[in-house]
Amino acid sequence: MSEQVPTLGAVGQDGSVGEQTGGVQLWTGEQAPEPGTGRPVVTIGVFDGVHRGHQVVIGRAVALARAAGQACVVLTFDPHPATVLRPGSPVPTLASVQRRVALLGQAGADAVWVLPFTTGLSLLSPRSFVTDVLLAHLRPSVVVVGANFRFGHRASGDVTTLSELGAAHDFTVEAVELTGLPGLPLWSSTAVREHLATGDVDAAAAILGRPHQVDGVVVHGDHRGRGLGYPTANVAFAADTAVPADGVYSGWLVRDGSQRLPAAISVGTNPTFDGVGRRVEVYVLDRTDLDLYGEQVGAAFAHRLRATQRFESVADLLAAVAADVATARQQVG
Repeated sequence: MSEQVPTLGAVGQDGSVGEQTGGVQLWTGEQAPEPGTGRPVVTIGVFDGVHRGHQVVIGRAVALARAAGQACVVLTFDPHPATVLRPGSPVPTLASVQRRVALLGQAGADAVWVLPFTTGLSLLSPRSFVTDVLLAHLRPSVVVVGANFRFGHRASGDVTTLSELGAAHDFTVEAVELTGLPGLPLWSSTAVREHLATGDVDAAAAILGRPHQVDGVVVHGDHRGRGLGYPTANVAFAADTAVPADGVYSGWLVRDGSQRLPAAISVGTNPTFDGVGRRVEVYVLDRTDLDLYGEQVGAAFAHRLRATQRFESVADLLAAVAADVATARQQVG
């Protein structure tokens, strides 16, 4: 349905860029290009992780857009608003912007506008946000949000505020409840981060609807694993990435966004060798022929096998690694 995305210029007045990425039209910058003749269905949110609740909101927006013959546009923000509003307390991100855009496209979005979240944006009143952002650049026919949606300076606007502004400016508002499903935990990015912090990647996956994934470029490490018979890919992740608690996990090395190779994953500092700095190291099961240096990959976490340990000898370490690999092979191999 890409032909129904509103006709927008390639470059906005501030140098914002419009491009196709993974079948999704992506706009970045403080101003999206000027709106065309279409009146899209717009959904707004950070959508960090694009978890099950986010998917329900986006799915409703997509359904309304398809029924109206219009595009579904996602307005999202980077960095996370809490990082700007509470300096010194960064929020661990569940997905990079690039992966978030890809996940939004998989959820059905035709276009994504990644709007930089700045102090100036945070100072806009709810009315100014609607007139200066939504109406000036997107001209929505419908805005779909989560029932707990807040916006504007000091989060002073809510769904009722947005509905009142919509009535005054010719768009309707639909709020979607994010209550989860029977037997599943509350759909919440905060809950996902809490589970990851304790290493409960199963609970995190139940909310996300898929295994949590840490993305990064494979870089050179100590080259110790190859000498021990278990060559690992050292995944250099961004500092603000939500990484599971130190430990050993079964999972997959993800290449080219879709190829999944069964793996055992170690998160931690290599205490047996007095290591410093947390690492995510991925051993692809039974593969010693891979040359991954410089490649963008993902480490997807299936199950936690054990906590990180300091071993008294290399022999003890190798025995534990062999057991980890055997368990991982049973789980994901």
